[in-house]
Amino acid sequence: MLSCKPPCSAGAVRSTMENKVMEDNKKRVTVPLTDEDARSLKAGDYVYLNGTVYSARDAAHKRMQEALDAGKELPFDIRGNVIYYLGPSPAREGMVIGSAGPTTASRMDKYTPELLDLGLKGMIGKGKRSQAVHEAIIRNGCVYFAAVGGAGALLSKAITASEVIAYDDLGTEAIRKMEIKDFPVIVVIDSEGNDLYEKVAGN
Repeated sequence: MLSCKPPCSAGAVRSTMENKVMEDNKKRVTVPLTDEDARSLKAGDYVYLNGTVYSARDAAHKRMQEALDAGKELPFDIRGNVIYYLGPSPAREGMVIGSAGPTTASRMDKYTPELLDLGLKGMIGKGKRSQAVHEAIIRNGCVYFAAVGGAGALLSKAITASEVIAYDDLGTEAIRKMEIKDFPVIVVIDSEGNDLYEKVAGN
């Protein structure tokens, strides 16, 4: 049950989701994602991701859009891959990466539909997405995951390797290739367009 009366803010919905212990629908999924994997995930599924993801935030998305507009290749093959909207804090000594909490996804909305059309299969962030992103998710059979906001230190422990592969001059917003193990996320928007934020707010 929600702790607020509808209409609830995205923050209240997110808090409800994050504080709930999800014993049902737990899944372990390997990334990059296959079409079959993406379509098998449903809004509300609690998923542990394992494999490779790439970090990219506002500035990196802007650079990628500029590359596409100029007819250039992207710095990595996005087909089947998952982008984590992340700008980590500096890593402490002996750590792979610093605090690794998610960035508000709507900041990437204007760039996302084209990337999905080019083969990007999943995104990890927090917060709601635009109608254009919803439509692109359905059109391409993709999925949007939410990571737990405010738990950056915990999430960083699920990242086992990290290396900058592009746009090093952007500092924390450079694109990183990261290996993850049992990285916990919740499916917010599935390939059919079902939206967990809207579903929870409507209950």
